[in-house]
Amino acid sequence: MTIRSMTGFGRADVSDDFYRVTCEVKGVNHRFFDLHIRLSRRYAGLEDRIREQVKRHVIRGRIEMSLNVERVQEAERSLKVDKGLAMAYHKSLIELAEYLGISSDFSVIDVFKLPEVFNLEDETEDMDAVWRTITRAVDEALLLLLGMREREGENLRQDILSRNQKIKTMVDKIEEQAAVIPKEYADRLRIRVQELLPDMRLDENRIYQEIALFADRVNITEEIVRLRSHIEQLTGLLAAGGAVGRTGDFLLQEMFREINTIGSKANNLLVSQLVVGVKAELEKMREQFQNIE
Repeated sequence: MTIRSMTGFGRADVSDDFYRVTCEVKGVNHRFFDLHIRLSRRYAGLEDRIREQVKRHVIRGRIEMSLNVERVQEAERSLKVDKGLAMAYHKSLIELAEYLGISSDFSVIDVFKLPEVFNLEDETEDMDAVWRTITRAVDEALLLLLGMREREGENLRQDILSRNQKIKTMVDKIEEQAAVIPKEYADRLRIRVQELLPDMRLDENRIYQEIALFADRVNITEEIVRLRSHIEQLTGLLAAGGAVGRTGDFLLQEMFREINTIGSKANNLLVSQLVVGVKAELEKMREQFQNIE
């Protein structure tokens, strides 16, 4: 399966005998699935269908969708006249004219202009017909969006794999250096004791005991084993593809935990430098995973 970025854009323009629908869709980073639809209130009843359609293609990310629906043919409109209201207006106007002693000379058009005497009504739309055009436009726009997300996702996958390999190389060097740390400490310890107590005979048993305690404190074998395991899991995860963003982020957290422990335990300048290098690569990988679905 492919890996998808959460960023992308798609636009589709679909027409039939009745409607023309333009759909623009944009994806950006988000921890969860977050869809925002801009659609005329006239077709608001179709939003749930659109949401389900998008969810079949998009697992994670903020999706902003704009839909513009135009009727190809002018809608038939009918004029509805409230005759009862018109007659009530007419009667009231005559009574008012008589009461005021003025002429009641007015025409039908004067009554017609009064509030709510008439209303224009559009014919009832067939929402299934509108939906058939909308769903085609949404599918085409999503196809373009997903294509862009997959291309960017492949670039992200290659970058993360490259950095993961760099980390593996640095971990190999850390393991090599860790093997000589106790010996270096033993040499420093003997030199230091001789400098402080030049006339005293060294107690080798005591020296060995100190070295053993130190070696136990700086032992990073377990951390390296777990770190190597996470490196392999990450490689397998990227090879499997799919929605790997959250799982990858979790693995990186565990890798940070192990490398931090190695840095605090290994009393060695070269190891410390390598630990800094590993952290730098992990931080860049985390930024990349934040953009993966």
